Formats: sequence, structure tokens, C-alpha cells
Amino acid sequence: MIRLLQRDLILALRAGGGFGLGLGFFLILVTLVPFGIGPNSERLAAIAPGILWLGALLACLLSLDRIFALDYEDGSLDLLATAPVPLEGVVAMKALAHWITTGLPLVIAAPILGVLLHLETAAYLWLIVTLLIGTPALSFIGAFGAAITVGLKRGGLLMSLLVLPLYIPTLIFGAEVVRRGALGFEVATPLMMQAAITAGAIALLPFAAAAAIRIALR
Repeated sequence: MIRLLQRDLILALRAGGGFGLGLGFFLILVTLVPFGIGPNSERLAAIAPGILWLGALLACLLSLDRIFALDYEDGSLDLLATAPVPLEGVVAMKALAHWITTGLPLVIAAPILGVLLHLETAAYLWLIVTLLIGTPALSFIGAFGAAITVGLKRGGLLMSLLVLPLYIPTLIFGAEVVRRGALGFEVATPLMMQAAITAGAIALLPFAAAAAIRIALR
């Protein structure tokens, strides 16, 4: 499993669809928002939690179709499905590789980009915490969507339509925690809800994705 993770990380770096694509989109989105909203710092600070979380969500979405597509095209997915390792573990490793190459860089970059949106000082800690907790759910939900659409022509659009509604709870609770943290309010309830979503996604979706892949390979 560790070798599979290392392989996916190397392929993501060589293909250039991991770090650069997501970070570039995130940077462009956050940079353009002040031009559209205006230079009012209070207004930017009010919308900063939602914009940062929305940018992270869309940046994760960009590279989801690559999770299984390349392995499906070159036949590696068939070998992985018949290998003496659980397919659920393969899905989990691929989702983890996606998070390391896409979600983790966003967690690191988000506080820096928060300065452009005049994010409140008290909110920076909660921004990092919610992204660390929430972005793995985005990767595992995305892996489930990628498994459903693997092998389909123009499956990327269908995958986006399937995945985006599932992303909404993570987006809502993540942005709410940051907003409450900026105002000094209690954050335990939305933070626990977000953590529960991530735990459920990690525990259940590899099995659902593996079942979808088995059906696609028949």
C-alpha cells in the first residue's frame, strides 16, 4: 500500500496536475475576489471564510478525474483490481495521494491568501484546523465520484454534478467554524459535524468506490 501511495505521488508530480493546478486556481480566485467586491476591508473580512473554503473546494475538484482515469486507460486499474490487496485499500491510498498533492498544499497556502481578504486574526487558526479536517473528506468523496464515472466518456462533467452536492455540508460547516472563530463565538458544534462527515467519508466511501470500480471493470 505504501508503494502504491509513493507511485501515485510521483505520477501526480510528473503529470503536473497536483500541486500547481490546484494552487494556481486557488490563487487566481482569491486574487480576483477583491477586484470584484471592492477594496472595503470589512466587507472582504466578512466573506473571507466562505471564499477561502469555496476556493479550496473547487481547487480539489479540478484534479478528481485523474484519480482513476490514467490507471483505467493503461490497464493498471485491472491489475490493481485483481491484485492480492483489497481494492478498498487501493481506493483509500489513491484518495490519500490526492489529498497530499492537492488538499495539503491548500491548507498551507490558505492562511497566506487570507491576508488578501483581510481575514480576522482570530480566524486563522480555525481556517487551518477546518481545512485539515475537511479537505480529506473532499478527496474521499471525490474518489467515490471518480470511481462511479471511471471509463465514461466526458465523465468529468457528470462527476462534478455528482460530487458537488456531497461537498456542500463540508463547505457549510467549514466556513461556519471560521466565521464563528473570527467573531469569538463557540465553534464546537460545527467543528464536530465537519469531523463526523470526514470520518464517515473515510470509513465508508472506499467500500462504495471499490464496488463501483468492480462494476465498471466487468
